[in-house]
Amino acid sequence: MAEQTPGPPAESSFAPFEGNPDFALSLARGLRIIEAFQNCPEGATVGDVAALTGLSRAAVRRSLMTMELLGYATHSGSRYRLATRILRLGFAFLSCNSLPALAQPILEEITAATQESSSVSTLEGDEIVYLVRSATKRVMAVGLSVGSRLPAYCTSMGRVLLAALPEPAFAAYLARVELKRHTPKTMVGKTAFAKEIRRVRDHGFALVDEELEIGLRSIAVPVRARTGKVVAAMNAGVQAARVSKEDLIGRFLPVLRHGAQDLGQALR
Repeated sequence: MAEQTPGPPAESSFAPFEGNPDFALSLARGLRIIEAFQNCPEGATVGDVAALTGLSRAAVRRSLMTMELLGYATHSGSRYRLATRILRLGFAFLSCNSLPALAQPILEEITAATQESSSVSTLEGDEIVYLVRSATKRVMAVGLSVGSRLPAYCTSMGRVLLAALPEPAFAAYLARVELKRHTPKTMVGKTAFAKEIRRVRDHGFALVDEELEIGLRSIAVPVRARTGKVVAAMNAGVQAARVSKEDLIGRFLPVLRHGAQDLGQALR
């Protein structure tokens, strides 16, 4: 199992919903358990999942046994793995969300024009989630695919999406987030970071230069629906040794803006 830092007790994170008659605690526990498997390619034991989720071993065991009975999980020895049936949950999202289907051909056009990888993501909590990818070559040490998650603060798409938040929501984010240093170039001062987000908001794009990973540069723009609301971000990622910051702005930015406008106009 990949090393992870256990989160706070799950029951405490459910506290805001106590007393809400519409809140199903058992479903919340089950969803938390499913999410825990995202970084466990070799599967996980009941104890592993309990540590990752903050749930009791008894609650985890009951949930995993229920998932196994329904065909969403399997186990061999003490290790549980998600079964292929779990893909139905993802397909349910894709079938009722037009953004991924509409974005894919646009990203492929961007990749063909730039010969570099491009992506579309949305903001979920304090992270970005990749919804669509068009990759030509691997530019990061860690492979990215649909569903991958990265911190918002040190990614170009994350900064675009943070810049679109209402001021109170961004202030709350800034108060709670820990700006961890991923490389010597990572921006970790909150005053400087807030200033950068204002710059992104004013200029309509974000450029991140080796802040997430040495050797990686990326540039991103917002995707706006017809109402003007930012619904996603679109980016291109390149190897820093091959593409300069000036080239990202001069050559890539117009292509991304055109693609984002096409996608926004196509969204229902």
